[in-house]
Amino acid sequence: MKTIVVFYSRTNNTKLVANIISKMLKCDIEEIIDTRNREGFFGYIRAGYESTFKKLTVIKKTKYNSSKYDLVIIGTPVWAGLSSPVRTYLSKNKNLKKVAFFCTMGGSGDKRTFRQMEGLSKKPLATLTLTERELKTVDYQNKIKTFVDTIN
Repeated sequence: MKTIVVFYSRTNNTKLVANIISKMLKCDIEEIIDTRNREGFFGYIRAGYESTFKKLTVIKKTKYNSSKYDLVIIGTPVWAGLSSPVRTYLSKNKNLKKVAFFCTMGGSGDKRTFRQMEGLSKKPLATLTLTERELKTVDYQNKIKTFVDTIN
């Protein structure tokens, strides 16, 4: 099965998980690049606002055509829901064959985020949630392996 991991990461937590999944599956990986500055306090506030009000943003053109893949694994941080860069990506890529989702978060909101992702694409084969606290332990890699085994 031809697979790609597509992700957006503001603080590199989602990027860490995306890289591990990609290595485990030996598949392509693509980072969604947002053209907006999301650094610092105001970037954090803007991110929450855009997520709450389901705003889109401007992202750079992606290198890979996701419709050419059998499975697209999509990763996002939780910003009071789905991040606007991933919302934009999903809005532009409607022809995905199969999907799986993962998110990283400081608090809660994964169920709402996954519902929003599913509403823009389709029902996922599997989902994975990792908190910042979990990412500071060694146990998070077991959760990633279970996720990969589910979709593989």
